[in-house]
Amino acid sequence: MPDAARPDDARTDVIRYECRDRIATISLNRPEKLNAFDDAMVMRLAEVLHAFDIDPEADVAVMRGEGRAFCSGADVHQRQLRPEAEMKKHGGPQGWGAHSADLFTRAINWKPVITAPHGFAVGLGLAMVLESDIIVAEAGTKFQVAETVRGLSGSRHWALLGYRGLRSFATEVTITGRFFTAEEAQAAGVVDRVAPPGQHLAHAYDMARAIAANPPLSVRATVRTRRWYMEQAEREAYLQTNPLKLHLTEDFKESARAFAEKRKPGPFKGQ
Repeated sequence: MPDAARPDDARTDVIRYECRDRIATISLNRPEKLNAFDDAMVMRLAEVLHAFDIDPEADVAVMRGEGRAFCSGADVHQRQLRPEAEMKKHGGPQGWGAHSADLFTRAINWKPVITAPHGFAVGLGLAMVLESDIIVAEAGTKFQVAETVRGLSGSRHWALLGYRGLRSFATEVTITGRFFTAEEAQAAGVVDRVAPPGQHLAHAYDMARAIAANPPLSVRATVRTRRWYMEQAEREAYLQTNPLKLHLTEDFKESARAFAEKRKPGPFKGQ
């Protein structure tokens, strides 16, 4: 195993890495928090993705979540309830070095990643699924652009949903902020495969074996091209929305407080 993947402190266990028969497995392992990402977990995932990228024994990876869900998004208590001074310093809810938007575009070797979501994948978790190269979801998996209901911009998700599938579908689920299913996402061209309950990992590994059977450099050429175009779509969305500084608005603060207090948010003021 590459050095970056070896356990060296307590936080390494939240993302597990292993490789067998040219296929790596990346496991989100914070089930007690429904695999919600705090800053340390984002930074750990960056390390593990780099470890996979430079692992001479790995050609393709399957990313999965332990417990009841793939990922419940960002850890609201740790990231979205930061003091305003920290928000201003970091330019958003994320800490320094814990921005998740470029995790799949820091590659050197451009190896494909298959995500295998189950339960639900919302917010940051949905973005990771959409940025991956292949999506094999368990039937009934629910997705949500949680940023919209949190008072943040869903433009990144809109760009990724539109990049993968239908822009009309991307617009509807982004501006309503509603949950949508794996079946709906497949019909819109967003999800590649929907597997019967309990079989999503088996289908994901079947796909991984089919990919690993090909000459690796030809596979990586396609992955590199796909992610380049994906990155352009995301960058354009950020250029449109970053100047709005929605993470400093009263509506964002109210939504985060309401989540922490387990109550209905609002009324929103548009400020």
